[in-house]
Amino acid sequence: MNIVITGSNSGFGRLTVQTLAAAGHTVYATMRGATGKNAQAAAELKALSPNIRIVEIDVTDDGSVARGIEAIAQQTGGAIDVLVNNAGRFSMGLQEAFTTDDVKALFETNVFGPVRMNRAVLPHMRKRRSGLIIGVSSIAGRTSLPTMGTYSATKYALEAISEAMRDELAPQGIDVALVEPGAYPTNVGANAMYADASAIAADYGPVAEIPQKMGEALGQLFSSPDAPNAQDVADAIAKLVDTPAGKRPDRVVVDNLSGAPIKAINEHYGPQRHALMAAFGMA
Repeated sequence: MNIVITGSNSGFGRLTVQTLAAAGHTVYATMRGATGKNAQAAAELKALSPNIRIVEIDVTDDGSVARGIEAIAQQTGGAIDVLVNNAGRFSMGLQEAFTTDDVKALFETNVFGPVRMNRAVLPHMRKRRSGLIIGVSSIAGRTSLPTMGTYSATKYALEAISEAMRDELAPQGIDVALVEPGAYPTNVGANAMYADASAIAADYGPVAEIPQKMGEALGQLFSSPDAPNAQDVADAIAKLVDTPAGKRPDRVVVDNLSGAPIKAINEHYGPQRHALMAAFGMA
């Protein structure tokens, strides 16, 4: 298959590129700064396998997305089988401390990025009446926790868009699925957005300390023998790719430590959503 993955320079994206290329797929590893700040990551990936092709795409830029997908379509004759919307940015902090510009910047990557990629790829998939779009969401896309509301809002939005697309595209032979990871030791913190709450922290008391305490707890977990392995997420994506069309699950929770409540939400949600669709004559 020809597979396009965004945010391939590190973390889940890089592991997924390696995993799918090793399985024999042709993987278009996209990233911004492929000849600049991410040049080393691009060179390392390219050296791993002849199945890996590096493509410059900044998901926050309409022109960059259009040019990147057009270049891939020319190489594949329009046969783009899978899109993995992996590029994302984490954030944490008191909601009051985030400016509107902060929130817009987060949505640019986490929500508008996938929207741009979907719009660029779908004409090729619809023409062939087949394809798979995978959104890398989060367990935070199913519930919002203190100091994580802004990040959760972006993942909620990704979930909502993907959920609607799943039903819209199914008659055309195109599958849409979501992968919902928990906390994993990647370098996600390097590009994270942390709201400056110093001016209001005293009024919030212990709540304002949540980001620091959570960071310390995760640091201890990630350095322990029980640390979760980020390869689990890449393997979950690979399993979705290998699953026959029309048989793929809507959502896959990848979190052995804290994912049970999210799995329960997903199990109960499906039938209720179907009933709501039926009430509106959509099912």
